[in-house]
Amino acid sequence: MNGDSDMTLAFELEALKELASPERVFEDARGWTEYIGVVSEKPTYVVTNFTRKNRIRQDFFSGPRGKAESLEGVKDQFDTDRYVYIGASDEDEELADSVDWEYLAVEDAADAADWILATTADDEDDDAEQVRDDWP
Repeated sequence: MNGDSDMTLAFELEALKELASPERVFEDARGWTEYIGVVSEKPTYVVTNFTRKNRIRQDFFSGPRGKAESLEGVKDQFDTDRYVYIGASDEDEELADSVDWEYLAVEDAADAADWILATTADDEDDDAEQVRDDWP
């Protein structure tokens, strides 16, 4: 992104699901963030199941609280120069503004960090199949 490692990065669960390889995204982001985690309105077990399935080690998660309370709690607990929230909707952007976090749409974050969106990966798979017209 911009090389500033004194940052706390939070992904909204639905935004994280839009990425082709959430595990690689977290590995990459660990190189330029201090703390990284997932927030969601979904029950804790939903977030935990997703992060386990994708082998994601997070520094924080929303738990039974809502996203706003979670982001405020993270900001109180982790002292960094920047707090960046990656979301996937207008509501996520409004939430970031209301709790004084920087907002990045998942598409913009993916573009800046060279992450692959799941829809892009699906399109590439479709293209690969179309090229093989010589298959019997």
